[in-house]
Amino acid sequence: MKQRPKNGLSQKEFPKKSDVKYTTLTKIDGGVIKKPSILVLAKTAKALGVNIEELIK
Repeated sequence: MKQRPKNGLSQKEFPKKSDVKYTTLTKIDGGVIKKPSILVLAKTAKALGVNIEELIK
């Protein structure tokens, strides 16, 4: 998630704030998961304070 560092969230803080597992987030960051579920996108967008559309650009 490119927006995570911009919001000042560490990789350790982000799973707690987004309620998404750390392993899932690292797989997304690493490109292992290329199309996260809409639920994961919604949770991460909410934690980052952005719209889902901004995450998928």
